[in-house]
Amino acid sequence: MRTVRKVGEVRDALRQHGGRVGLVPTMGAFHKGHLALMQAAREACDVVVVSLFVNPSQFNTAEDLARYPRDEAADALKAEEAGADLLFAPPAEELYPEGFDTWVEPGELATVLEGAARPGHFRAVATVCTKLFSIVQPDVIYFGRKDAQQVAIIKRVVADLDLPLELVAVPTVRDPDGLALSSRNAFLSPAERAVGVALPRALEAGLAAHRSGQDAVAAAREVLDQQRGLAVEYVAIGDFEGPTLVAAVRVGATRLIDNAPLER
Repeated sequence: MRTVRKVGEVRDALRQHGGRVGLVPTMGAFHKGHLALMQAAREACDVVVVSLFVNPSQFNTAEDLARYPRDEAADALKAEEAGADLLFAPPAEELYPEGFDTWVEPGELATVLEGAARPGHFRAVATVCTKLFSIVQPDVIYFGRKDAQQVAIIKRVVADLDLPLELVAVPTVRDPDGLALSSRNAFLSPAERAVGVALPRALEAGLAAHRSGQDAVAAAREVLDQQRGLAVEYVAIGDFEGPTLVAAVRVGATRLIDNAPLER
């Protein structure tokens, strides 16, 4: 695997390869969820590109950006073991050079739920992803279903801009206790993690309620409200390729999101 940091280096490297190109956009701090994306790309593509870029524009505070976990050496080793051919790890000034002033503004879907909780977040995600798509020019892009709203927004961007891409959404990977894998889980203390597992339990309760004809949101909310040490930001049903029960909570200083499709 080769690590490159410049846009020109990516394009030069890809000119040396032929066949189907898969792109896995990431912000690093790789866990098994990221590796599942890479492995899916490896199985279906001739060339696998992994981007590693902690996108400063999608963080709401400088403190959150500074706190985000980073270990490029460990990430590079994991990516190589998962079958990546190219790791694109640019500095911020490579993707946001001086004078950068063009943004991809997603529509209404980006204003609710995560979009309402994190103003400007999806604008930043849509912009950096569109830049990556332009740089790599992949045939297939890989995203995790844990971020269901993000997947839906990127699909809309791809469709609206007529980008010649196929988006593959890979199922959420979970730890044995049910908690969806996330780079932010590293911030949880053991006691906080024990609180955080109420989130997947709440979604399961909501899914069970839905299957029996009951209110999925009310059932999930009841589980979360009973958990001490957890603050609920929202529980709702979003239309993300079918009705999806989504929730966001805070445990200590850590924010967790998760979802469960109501129709499978």
